[in-house]
Amino acid sequence: MSGMHSNRLRWMVVNAVIMALGLTLPVVFHAVGLGSKFLPMLLPLLLNGFLSPLGWALFTGAATPVISALLTGMPPLYPPVAAVMSVECTVLAGVARLVHGCTRPRVWPALVAAVVCSRATSIGLSWLVAQLFGLPPRLSAVASLVQGLPGVTLQLAVVPLVLKVLRTRRGLLFEDV
Repeated sequence: MSGMHSNRLRWMVVNAVIMALGLTLPVVFHAVGLGSKFLPMLLPLLLNGFLSPLGWALFTGAATPVISALLTGMPPLYPPVAAVMSVECTVLAGVARLVHGCTRPRVWPALVAAVVCSRATSIGLSWLVAQLFGLPPRLSAVASLVQGLPGVTLQLAVVPLVLKVLRTRRGLLFEDV
């Protein structure tokens, strides 16, 4: 198999696994009563920003919430939570990829930038959607910020550990993590 095709296959496999995690983690979190407060879908999509090329990370970030909505009903399509999350996840993965590309091998600058931009996107879109639906935008934005804090904590704790494990266990799929 040529190098170009093996790389494409590699990224297909990595992103299929990331998307599968993005689809199953929310179901597991909801099943044990942890719900959306821990932002379980965002964990693998953030990790993907460190693992995959930009195009793959953006596509998987955008597609996962929509596919999840169609398969599981979470996040809902209406009100447009799935659309908001699709934009948020795209920003999360894209910023992680872009900043990590400039600061490699350091993880923290990209991690913090991605999380901050993702939360800012979520807050801004919550404000906008609230206005469109005639709800109090300030309250919606603050609720979005506060509700996501446990998830932000989880992201900051888990992603560096997973990346460290992947770096020490170098394998075919993650040879340049």
